[in-house]
Amino acid sequence: MKKVEAIIRPIKIDDVKAALENIGVIGMTVTDVRGYGKQRGRTEKYRGNTYVVNLLPKVKIEVVVADDLAEDVVEAIMGSAQTGEVGDGKIFISDIEFAVRIRTGERGESAV
Repeated sequence: MKKVEAIIRPIKIDDVKAALENIGVIGMTVTDVRGYGKQRGRTEKYRGNTYVVNLLPKVKIEVVVADDLAEDVVEAIMGSAQTGEVGDGKIFISDIEFAVRIRTGERGESAV
């Protein structure tokens, strides 16, 4: 199994969710996060004062899928979250050794 974590723009969450549903991914965890990468934040003006916003709002999506579905998940996220601008986000993939569904006790891929 693979865990796919994507950090994306908050405005793109509905598009990504729809793209993942289209390829058969039915469960995900979504967390509101803040951070920065190459863009290093941005400056904003409020009531005549200039502020530097160092940590930008992002959304973190976590999905655990079978090994053979991981690449499809990556492509679905890229296709639906990409704007071509700096700050589109990142995708990370890691191995999951084991999973257990608490309610039923199912183990392995059937728990996902």
